[in-house]
Amino acid sequence: MRRFFFSALALIAFALPVSAQAKHPFTFEDMMKLKRVGEPEVSPDGKWVIFSVVDVDLAANTKTPHIWIVPTAGGQEREIISDQDADRLRWAPDGKRFAFISTKEGGSQVWIADFDGAAGKVAGTHKLTSIATEAGGELWSPDGKNILFTSDVYPECGGTPDAEQSCNAKRLKEAAESKVKALIFDHLLYRHWNAYKEGKRSHIFLVPVDACMGTAGGGCPHMIVPRDLTPGDYDAPVFSLGGQDNYAFSPDGQEICYTSNHDKNPAASTNNDLWIVPVGGGAAKNITADNPASDSTPLYLPDGRYIAYRAQQRPGYESDRFRLMLYDRKTGEKKNLTEKLDSWVGTFAWTPDSKCIFLVYESDGDAPMDSFEVDRPFDQTVTVDGTQEETARYNAAIVVREGFNDDVALTPDGKTSVFTRMGISFPTEIYKTVAESDVSERLKHPPERLTHINDALLAQENMSSLDSFWFKGAHGDRVEGFLVKPPNFDASKKYPVKFLIHGGPQGVWGDDWSYRWNPELFASPTSAASGGYVVIMINFHGSTGYGQKFIDAVNGDWGGAPFEDLMKGLDYAEKTYPFIDKDRECALGASYGGYMANWILGHTDRFKCIVSHDGLFNTESGWGTTEELWYFN
Repeated sequence: MRRFFFSALALIAFALPVSAQAKHPFTFEDMMKLKRVGEPEVSPDGKWVIFSVVDVDLAANTKTPHIWIVPTAGGQEREIISDQDADRLRWAPDGKRFAFISTKEGGSQVWIADFDGAAGKVAGTHKLTSIATEAGGELWSPDGKNILFTSDVYPECGGTPDAEQSCNAKRLKEAAESKVKALIFDHLLYRHWNAYKEGKRSHIFLVPVDACMGTAGGGCPHMIVPRDLTPGDYDAPVFSLGGQDNYAFSPDGQEICYTSNHDKNPAASTNNDLWIVPVGGGAAKNITADNPASDSTPLYLPDGRYIAYRAQQRPGYESDRFRLMLYDRKTGEKKNLTEKLDSWVGTFAWTPDSKCIFLVYESDGDAPMDSFEVDRPFDQTVTVDGTQEETARYNAAIVVREGFNDDVALTPDGKTSVFTRMGISFPTEIYKTVAESDVSERLKHPPERLTHINDALLAQENMSSLDSFWFKGAHGDRVEGFLVKPPNFDASKKYPVKFLIHGGPQGVWGDDWSYRWNPELFASPTSAASGGYVVIMINFHGSTGYGQKFIDAVNGDWGGAPFEDLMKGLDYAEKTYPFIDKDRECALGASYGGYMANWILGHTDRFKCIVSHDGLFNTESGWGTTEELWYFN
């Protein structure tokens, strides 16, 4: 009888589709098995794309990056450096080498890999820097002679490169050997998020590429000490949570432009400025002193005539709109290129001929990519079809519309854009598409995935799509919400609700992936008896991607319009989707979302449970303890 029972089970399993047998609800352990793909770097000959892939070891509690490669034309991706950690990849101009950051020896340092372009393989590696304060953020100069990098150093350590390095090494040794581990601070911005500055400043250093031609044994027979290009008691570049670099080389390799804030009280200021300094040394020049708000992420045109950068207009307001600006290096004139784009400009890249810019920005839960010609401002408004005036004014081409796109790069011939994309049901992968402005050509060539790093694992997961809905919220404005159904969804059943509230408050839910608050993970069953959850998310007033007026509406109204939006959005979902069990709902939020969770606790009893993670509950205390005084502006 037992043999017959298992035989019957085998026959049933054989009769089921493979997908039904293999797929299971997404778990935290599954998420930790996913490899995390970094930004693409296109080789100078356009044939290869290299990128980092982070492996997570949950048992060891480690995250280790490695270097992978894929042909730009398409093909199998593969790992090319496996015997050491490697991140932040940057090509040499001739394509025969690339730089990367590794902690293999002496902490975080700049390393060089010799690259065989025909085989797409690494022939060898050697360490370039051995700086006591460690190195990061490296960038190869366009003339191929130098590499710059960033390092957190003691600003009082000045003088010659040798004297500065000796001073920093001595200070580090004293701190390590001291029995007193307490830190004393006499000014704000002594920490950022979870990292204490320990009295150091971020500076930019320059080292000749051939300063350390390492031997097979790892030696460095003729080391040259890196030179500090941004000395002084300032962070140069400024602190950043990611995104585009806050420094760049000029096309001839003779100048760098970087972001730094020299205000007397930087903790209360967002006045980041762009500074230029000769690579050979000399005084730095502030080229955006006329703007008391933030200027950042400089990028030179390939022909060297302009510097493009992002700028805000309102001093002390970190959530002001980021506009794309153009600085004329000869005349000093500045142009606002995106005044008619009512969204924050994200990452951007120049075409090799210096005629067009590709940029990404948030819009209604997506992050599309557009391009436009730089001879006139970006303009995608349409008022009168077919008129000559409108045709001359219109200056925008949709490159990619759907999904969350980022990290845009162009091939050297300017014909292909390479970028990252993620969605609600998949983490970041690398894509490519034609860089054509002609609509018909783009329709013939939709975006194509270059990497398939996590396909095998995701094929086993039962993921749900993202459903969008709109409703009338506070101030009579249209507000967008999203819904994710549980795996193995049955429309005839009732499901409990997890009501997620994003932080910021200038944040956003959308068709993107998160390793922190992941809607797919929240939708999955939490036990064998659970059928899963309906996840609902509302982009309340203050959310990004719906225009600056919508963002500004949260200012001074943390508990007003956002709370009204959240309640009206949930009301709409309850009335619209019969599978929602409105008697089993839980609100969850972190940071500002935690603040709103606390607010909800005091203003409604409709939820069966409330989760407040890292939630602010006293704004006066928050102002008195934050290191960023501008936050409460």
